[in-house]
Amino acid sequence: MTLLFVSAADDPEEWAGALAALRPDIPFRVWPDVGDPAAVRYALAWRPPADALPGLPNLQAIFSLGAGIDGLADVPEALPPGVPVVRMVEEGLSAGMAEYVAWQVLDWHRGGALYRAQQQAGEWRRRRSKLAGERRIGILGLGVLGQSAARMLTGLGFPVAGWSRTAKTVDQVVCHHGADGLADLVAGSDILVNLLPLTPQTEGLINADLIAALPKGAVLINAARGRHVVDVDLLAALDSGHLAGAALDVFSTEPLPPDHPFWRHPRIALTPHVAALTLARTAAPAVVAQIARIERGEAPLHVVDAGRGY
Repeated sequence: MTLLFVSAADDPEEWAGALAALRPDIPFRVWPDVGDPAAVRYALAWRPPADALPGLPNLQAIFSLGAGIDGLADVPEALPPGVPVVRMVEEGLSAGMAEYVAWQVLDWHRGGALYRAQQQAGEWRRRRSKLAGERRIGILGLGVLGQSAARMLTGLGFPVAGWSRTAKTVDQVVCHHGADGLADLVAGSDILVNLLPLTPQTEGLINADLIAALPKGAVLINAARGRHVVDVDLLAALDSGHLAGAALDVFSTEPLPPDHPFWRHPRIALTPHVAALTLARTAAPAVVAQIARIERGEAPLHVVDAGRGY
């Protein structure tokens, strides 16, 4: 009963130690050192090569190493038919995302970019700011990460609304769904936070039309996937002054090319896809719990629905 680690972007030694501390009975191997292919029951993977997984006849589950599943969905030829793909849902990811969103919301809310510019110019100037209760936050996506961010923001006193594909109920959050709900959410958001899954339906959702529907002076925070945003439309809205700023952690091409205009735009706060990192020390217990379910003959939780794309 071997677990195979397949990722060039993550440290296998961290995962080997974290998993061994919980389940020393499960052999841990790093691709391409597969050992006996028939012994591999589980794969922990992100962007696996096309030939890494299809030759494993007894594979029972593929666990995504990332918060999303595009690192697997983008390489469908690497996914053996009939083997469930399991999303990574664990406390560390949720906490990391909530912290990132709260950081960016508070920074824009209190004029962080303006004061940093004043510091560089040697300008002593006080600006009036709103209270948290006067700044409306809209969250696109009310999954595990969206709800975690919403809880932190409501705890800080912000009024929070959220949008999801289907109707949901979240404590202290005004919930919208469907096309009409999306329009209502966008029109009432001073800061719009994108935490949607990337699907064919959500790719390019944040385009000129959606941005134009935001209140003038709104801010966009994107910590989901870069392909949700039409870059040229975002730049046009920033340059025109319709948007006051944007905090971007994800990009259509990563690493972001050195000549991309996002790098030096004065109204963009940019981070290199670090909003919510999968940490072995917090994620290993979640993987072990999923394996235990499978061993008991139960289906794992958070299995990707191919029809929905997440």
